[in-house]
Amino acid sequence: MYQLTDEGKKYLKKGLPERRLYELVKDAIPIKDAQKMIDDFSIGLMWAKKNGWVKIEKGIIVREGVVSDTDAEKGLKLVSEGKTPPDKIASLLLDRNIIKKDKTTALTAARELIGKSITALTPELIKTGLWKEVNMKPYNVEAAGKTIYPGKRQPYAAFINEIKNKLLELGFVEMTGPTIELEFWNFDSLFQAQNHPSRSWTETYSIKGEGKGTLPKDSIIKNVRSAHENGGNTGSTGWGYKWDEKKASKIMPRAHDTAISPRYLSGHSGNVKVPGKYFSLVRCYRPDVIDATHGVEFNQCGGFIIDENLSFRNLLGVLKDFVMDVTEAEDVKFYPDYYPFTEPSVQISAKHPELGWVELAGAGVFRPELTEPLGVKQPVIAWGFGIDRLAMYKLGIKDIRYLFSDNIKWLREKTVM
Repeated sequence: MYQLTDEGKKYLKKGLPERRLYELVKDAIPIKDAQKMIDDFSIGLMWAKKNGWVKIEKGIIVREGVVSDTDAEKGLKLVSEGKTPPDKIASLLLDRNIIKKDKTTALTAARELIGKSITALTPELIKTGLWKEVNMKPYNVEAAGKTIYPGKRQPYAAFINEIKNKLLELGFVEMTGPTIELEFWNFDSLFQAQNHPSRSWTETYSIKGEGKGTLPKDSIIKNVRSAHENGGNTGSTGWGYKWDEKKASKIMPRAHDTAISPRYLSGHSGNVKVPGKYFSLVRCYRPDVIDATHGVEFNQCGGFIIDENLSFRNLLGVLKDFVMDVTEAEDVKFYPDYYPFTEPSVQISAKHPELGWVELAGAGVFRPELTEPLGVKQPVIAWGFGIDRLAMYKLGIKDIRYLFSDNIKWLREKTVM
């Protein structure tokens, strides 16, 4: 199968360079002296070090370890005797250009197949050109071949990327925000009263200890305080209580994606253009009983559109188009709903052929008590989608926990497209 190359013949006669270097070193020898006394010095030094035969100390080559015949030496001897070394050793010698494949053997192997019926071409047939003289068995193109599962994104991760890409293609700008958030941005700036039940320990997570963050500039704090206590200049009566700045400065894991919107509307995290379209797709955290439709952490996709002439009808149109495009639902329904920071408010559900009606999002028009304290005079329509439920709808699964399944069959076969 193999022949010695010119280099291999030289090594057979004189010995491998690492062997000659080892024998030259004896006790120790300076590198500069060894370079003059042995050809192929760099190759010998590399392999001698790799074999653990020598080491270098301050420019001196020093012997170490006990030397025995190496695989390279054994393989070199076998090939010189006309024998075939094991594949691992042969591969080593081929890489070192000490041996080469015997072309006459390839020709012999190819000639043995002439006139025979074969199902696959061999390397020998291709190299020698004798593939023209063999009989190839007919191939049934209708027969099912072996299924190949190429690498791809996890279905849920692929779905999230698809949502982001769709929104970016529609001209939306992505917003980002911290996972550990101030209660001010998560609740107070959204006109959510400090005694609202959703701010209790049973509905939101809190950070152990007395963790606090830095509130925004004084003018925003003053306006938000006024909106909560008496409605400010919005015509509202507010919540009618004394607003606590200390409570607003506490930190917490973000409970909903809407916490990011007031940051941008106020100019605290980015400048909003009018007209403008913005979205966020982030991880949120709430205490809950984990079951088929609920988790304690989840993704939400929220956003808002700001313009001079927006109405509730515009919001319904945006929601319907987005849901129909993303989920390919049979139908959608809108239901009246309540959120402290929107009025009017609405819930949207979509009809799935197997799952039935699935609640997907809450939305509404931001109240003046939210927008005006942040310096925004234009109407703002906003929404928050439970991306996990959208993904359940799209992927046709009934248990939200299955989004993170390790079922290899499902992961191989499921696709978002």
